[in-house]
Formats: sequence, structure tokens, C-alpha cells
Amino acid sequence: MLAVQVVPHDPVQGWIAYTSDRGGTFDIWLYRPQDGLNFRLTQGLGAEYSVPYWCPVSRRIAFIGIDNVVHLLDTITLAIARIDQIEPYTLLDWSPDGRFLTYVKTGRIVIYDTFSHSSYAISEPGASDVQWFPSGTELLFAAPDSNGITQLFRIRTDGTSRRQITQNTDGPLHDVRLSPDGTFALYTFPGVSISIISTVDLATGTVYTLDGGPLSKNYFPAWSPDSRSIAYSATAYKEPNYYSLIQIDSRTGQNQRTLAVSDCFAAPVGWSPDGSKIAYLSGCEGEGSASQLWIVDIRKQVTVNVLSGGRITALQWSSRVRRVPENIYTSFVYRVSFPYPSSWRRVSEERYEGPGGFFQVSAISAGDRIADVCSSEAFHPLMPYGSSPRIIMITIQNREACFIFPSADQPAEMNKQAALIVRYPRPVQIGETFYNYFILWADVNHIRQIGRRLSFH
Repeated sequence: MLAVQVVPHDPVQGWIAYTSDRGGTFDIWLYRPQDGLNFRLTQGLGAEYSVPYWCPVSRRIAFIGIDNVVHLLDTITLAIARIDQIEPYTLLDWSPDGRFLTYVKTGRIVIYDTFSHSSYAISEPGASDVQWFPSGTELLFAAPDSNGITQLFRIRTDGTSRRQITQNTDGPLHDVRLSPDGTFALYTFPGVSISIISTVDLATGTVYTLDGGPLSKNYFPAWSPDSRSIAYSATAYKEPNYYSLIQIDSRTGQNQRTLAVSDCFAAPVGWSPDGSKIAYLSGCEGEGSASQLWIVDIRKQVTVNVLSGGRITALQWSSRVRRVPENIYTSFVYRVSFPYPSSWRRVSEERYEGPGGFFQVSAISAGDRIADVCSSEAFHPLMPYGSSPRIIMITIQNREACFIFPSADQPAEMNKQAALIVRYPRPVQIGETFYNYFILWADVNHIRQIGRRLSFH
């Protein structure tokens, strides 16, 4: 066995979370652009209005699902927490450290602690679009001033130091979004039939208005990761149908470019973590709902249809997640290699342990149906995964595989063990026995990220 240090070269492209009914009901799905991996995260919990919001420092997603319930989803363990019931389409925003979620409910700004599952509220009648500044100590939000005109405000998270930022006289402001660096905000005005995008420099109060599309119907504005550009959907018309231009512009409105065309009246957009690509929806076929996910490379201006089927209503690309320093585990006995955290240490030839996790490898000689093999492991008489483990069928390296996740009543001594079973490309001989399945055990927080990068020799 050989362990070597790995230095990552390629930028992390992240995951695209999207809302679709391609499985029969609206749910949250994940798509990975690097290799086309695509799977459903929830089962009957989404709604047509669900928008997935990525936690900036982890693989959690918040969304408003069925019955207007706010759900917190762990994309690794698939654990779900239901925390509140609010109006659909309410903006959800994570704190920079990924601990708190904020949103507006019945005239109050709610700050919810996702670790302790406690919350508190700041009274702010008429507030909307509350978001965290990068400092983690202040919030941005929209609310009516004393004359009933919508303005942007900032306030400390303890409810003090409330300050008005804008001197707006143009009526309602919508789709308020704070730039990632916290220096600018954008918004649309005055409504839906006419929707113009403006930005405001939060230090000076200077307002810039983007030219937008030919009909002044500009929707779904989104900041680039570097806070310098804005992507949006600009509605256009050519007899007999509406369509939309996927455009970008600088934050001061001086560098408009059209990158792609969607056949939808309006198309949600999302930036890749490195800012080089934009995902958008298309496939509306006139008046229908979007049914396709496309990605356009900004520099090459090349568009690719990466997903088709079902209705797709929302998308969000994950943030760049810092890579944990890794080593590579290589076993010439089990004919596999995969990465693991460099802080973990060898316990035996087959097992490594370290802060926050472990892995162990073995092989299985069993029948041809992988579903039976997975079920046999998951529902072992000793119940190592609890009484109701969850089995998720998947493919790894184009091979049949399954993840096994434990239920809440898993014995504590199992240390949150989960499993991955993969069919070998060809049976592997160990001793005098041939094995046709590889099995990896690891804690639930690492099983996906280790298993998805498994390779066979």
C-alpha cells in the first residue's frame, strides 16, 4: 500500500442544485458539471416555488418546500430538519460562517441558529430580502421608510445601529442582492411588467442603472463571485414568441454582453464558483416551463445543454469550498485508490482514523444483483446502521454502486458509520477467493466525498 501527497490543480467547479419534477414530484436535485453525475436529494419535499440556497462553507442547502416549510438539507447524509413555515419565494440567506440562517416572517427579521435550533427576531415591519454582510455582524434589508417608499437599510444583528442607505424615490425595490464582498447591492424596480436593474455603492450611495434588454424586462439578477459583474435574463420578442437573452454587465453598467439565448420568457441564472461559466434554464417551448439546464462558458462563449427532462424551476451553483489537504490511499490488494484527509493516520492496512472521521475497506463475494448485496449489508441482523437505513443506488466510475446511510437510532459505538458498495470492473482475487464487490466504510460526513473519487486499478 502507498500513500502520497496530492496537490490539487484544477479549480473546484462545485455542484448545481436545482428544483425539478423530473422524478414525478418537485424535489431538490444535484448535478455535478465535472462528470455529469445527477441525482435526487429529496423525496416529495419540494414545491414548484422551491429555490435551493447553498451554505457558503458546507454542503448544506436551505429551501422552502412543501406546505411552505423551511427545510435544512445535509447533502452528504440527506438528513432533513424542518425549522419554520414562511411565505413562498422568501429569500433565505446563510451567515458567512454557515451557522445562522436569516429570513423575514410577518414583519420580523428572523435569525435562526442551525446548530442549536434556536432563533430570535428583530421587528421590522415591511422588511424583505434580508442578507448577511461578510462581517457576520450586520444585515442588509429592504423596508419602507416613513413615507412608505422602499429603501435599503443596514442593521447590526443585535438590532442596533439601524441606518438607511438609499434615498430612493422610484417606488418599490425588488430582488435586492448584496454583492459577495459587501460593497454594492443590486435591485430591480419598479415591478414585474417593467423590471430595471440598478446597483448602489454602499459606501457613497451612488446609484448606477444597467441598460438591460430591449423590453426593460430584466429578471433573476445574480452577482459574480468577484462582485464585479451581474448576470441576468433579459426578455425579448420575435414574432410569435418571447425569449430571453442571457446577459452580463459590470456593476456600474458599462460592459454589457449577450452570452446566450433561452427560449423562456425569463430564465434563472447562476455563476460557477470561479466566475467563468453561467448556468441558465431553457426548453420552455413557448409558454411552457423550462425543461433544460444549460451552461455557457463566458470566455469561449460556448453553450452546452447538460440536462433535459421534467420541469425545472430554479437553480443555484455552490460556492467554492476550500479543499482539505489530502493524501491518496492506494491498496494493491483491493485494487483501489481514493483521497482521504491528510490528518488521518493508519490504524491497520485496511483502516485509517483521524479528527472527525475514519475509513475502512474490504471486499464482498456475493450474487449478481447489487440491490440484494446492498440490502443484505444495510439490514444485517446486528443492525449496524440502525433499524431503518437508507440505500441510494448510484454509479461510481461507470460501475453499479450504492450508498448506505444510517438511521437516527444507529448504535453510538458505530461512530456514524456509512457504507459504499461498488461492483468491481472484474472480480479481484484475494487469497483463494474471488470478490466481485468492493466495500468502503466511512463516517457519514466523509463517505460521499471519498467514495465519489474512488478509482479502480
